[in-house]
Amino acid sequence: MAIIQGAITILLFVFILCSLVVIHELGHFVLARLFGIRVHEFGIGFPPRAKVLRDRGETLYTLNWLPIGGFVRLEGEDGDSDDPRSFVVASLPKKLVVLLAGVGMNLLLAFVIFTGIAWLATPQGGLTFNEVVAGSPADLAGLRSGETILAIDGTTFDLLPSPQAGQAAIAALRDRAGQAVTLRVRAADGAVRDVALTLRPPDEAADKGALGIRGAGLSFSGAYAGRDPVTAIGAGATWTVSAFRLIIDGLASLVSSVASNPTQAPPVTGPVGIAVQVGDVFWQLGPIFTLYLAGLLSANLALVNILPFPPLDGGRIFVLLLKAFLGRGAAIMRRAGVRGRGISSQTAISAERLTYLVGFVFLFGFLIWITYFDIVRQVGGGTP
Repeated sequence: MAIIQGAITILLFVFILCSLVVIHELGHFVLARLFGIRVHEFGIGFPPRAKVLRDRGETLYTLNWLPIGGFVRLEGEDGDSDDPRSFVVASLPKKLVVLLAGVGMNLLLAFVIFTGIAWLATPQGGLTFNEVVAGSPADLAGLRSGETILAIDGTTFDLLPSPQAGQAAIAALRDRAGQAVTLRVRAADGAVRDVALTLRPPDEAADKGALGIRGAGLSFSGAYAGRDPVTAIGAGATWTVSAFRLIIDGLASLVSSVASNPTQAPPVTGPVGIAVQVGDVFWQLGPIFTLYLAGLLSANLALVNILPFPPLDGGRIFVLLLKAFLGRGAAIMRRAGVRGRGISSQTAISAERLTYLVGFVFLFGFLIWITYFDIVRQVGGGTP
């Protein structure tokens, strides 16, 4: 059984990863075609090539053996081409739009996923407690340890986009101190009942708690709730912004960790760690949470790709803007009569290629470094 689950987890992870990357590359592909830039190949996975999916027209569609990404090969993307339909000949705005299209597609995908979950199936959280204080409102109303509060006066608590349902439930009880409330409670055996009680008054609730329970923790209630489409769109946008902030905080923690102690396990995970997380979420929480995780990964892919580091999209954008700035500066100097020995176009192309190569080697080494800690966590249950 464990082997079957492991195999399904790997396939699910590969499917999610390939889907996110294909969506990303599809953005580059569509905008390049829209602007008339020649696209030689649309590849799923990285070479070596496994199969040609389609060989009609000017674009070759391929399936490759390494299922960890994808690519779009444009004419002149390396900066050297005389083809009038090459990437290098296109105007700067068109180049920037083509490069930004992948990031835009990943953000759009995250938004669509989050909106769909908010609209149709938002997981609901409950407050599970392990102790009832004797003589408290909870005790007098017959609440018992191990039970879960599912709703307060008919109000349930969203478990996404962040697990704050427990805090929201506690805050709702505190805000109703001294009032009569109706709790929907699920017993340890699964039976659900409504319990009417009066909470402690505010002066007592400040010290003892409004309800009189201890050891309360967040749990998935097993229920889902929906919204109307307009509200869901707003929620999807809010969740997307929250995901972006979460990822930015994670990157800041990573930089701080590497700067302070590069030998310590980083506060991020690589492909192995993500695959394990996908499996844990899928088998323990189900497909909706797995879909939400895919949305987070899509937002993560968007943010990482926009970083100004070669050979990422953000790095290529930075190089394009730098070249445009230097070119305009050189033109101004020529008009002013300042003469100098410029850099040949071939030298500039070689330098750009070397920059991308060095960046790729660095990123690949960084990926190996993170993967090492992923494996140590799984095999040893800790960090070296």
